[in-house]
Amino acid sequence: MARSKSESDLESVESLSQLKDTVRGLGKAKVVKLLFSIMNECETITAENCMLKDVCSELKKDVRMLERNKLEFEHVNEVLKCEKLKAEEEALVLCKDLDTLKDLMNTREEVSNTDLSWLKSESLHLKPRLESLVSENNQLLEKVHKAKSDSTGTGSGAVLQKCLTG
Repeated sequence: MARSKSESDLESVESLSQLKDTVRGLGKAKVVKLLFSIMNECETITAENCMLKDVCSELKKDVRMLERNKLEFEHVNEVLKCEKLKAEEEALVLCKDLDTLKDLMNTREEVSNTDLSWLKSESLHLKPRLESLVSENNQLLEKVHKAKSDSTGTGSGAVLQKCLTG
């Protein structure tokens, strides 16, 4: 429990009077020795006090520097948070664009597949027609060769040949 001011003052006075009584009973040599011992202790305490003041001063400088660093880091942190938000927004936009492009690609792929199916179907329909035309062409060529060989000496064969090559 804390002592009141009057109690500590009373004890100080009593301690001081006891010290005086003790010193009166000592010889001069012992009092001088005790005095030098007290002076040495006082110098040691003073040196420690100076050292502690220096340490305290350095600690105060460190605290001020740390407070400045804290403010700078808080500012940098805010800037980085803003940049992070911007990057996240850009990522969202890019994701939406990617989804749009995927949808477009799927649509075009469906159209392409539909067109390819139609082209395959059309080529299957045209193949017999082409074969028929090639066969008809071959038959016509045979007729031309036959007509040519039949009328090699006549004028009508020359006219026919001119029309075919012409």
